[in-house]
Amino acid sequence: MLIIGLTGTIASGKSTIAATFERYHFPVFDADRAVHKLLGPHGRAVPEILAHFGDCGTISGGIDRKKLGGQVFGDTQALAALEAILHPQVAAARLRFLARGQMARRRAVVLDVPLLFETGTDDLCDVTIMAFAPMRLIQERALRRPNMTAEKLAHILAKQMPQHDKARLVDEKITTALGRGVMTGQILRLLSKWQLR
Repeated sequence: MLIIGLTGTIASGKSTIAATFERYHFPVFDADRAVHKLLGPHGRAVPEILAHFGDCGTISGGIDRKKLGGQVFGDTQALAALEAILHPQVAAARLRFLARGQMARRRAVVLDVPLLFETGTDDLCDVTIMAFAPMRLIQERALRRPNMTAEKLAHILAKQMPQHDKARLVDEKITTALGRGVMTGQILRLLSKWQLR
């Protein structure tokens, strides 16, 4: 089973690439979606987060992400504590996903992980790809998102590896600035290269 690692800066088009792989029937593990589930009603991470951070949700209602975000934004120690809770649980969910792929004899699966290299998840991958777009376009896309501000975007970008560094580490780049058709063509060429078509 080929394990494809997918990464990209915020608003680089990574989710669109992941959705395209799913459309061609390749299962995708979405790290962000896994975190949402862990923080949701009766999520596995909820009791530990409530014990550590206090009034930011309930077991049955899940974590209020805005309240929790207010506690960790700009506080490196609080953020490190949150990551110490979440990262091992995301890793466990990822291993369960890979085991299901092996059992189902999938030819390939995709690990969609924004911090692919920062967390060492690239070590699990046979090939790595990144969504790439000019920084000006990334900023425009990101600032159109609800509740996004220039300050928040700068904070997120500071936590992520710069695009030019990622580009040196990945095996392949997929450009998302030239429209969906061009992007899909790039993906199909990679699937042919990897003998998955």
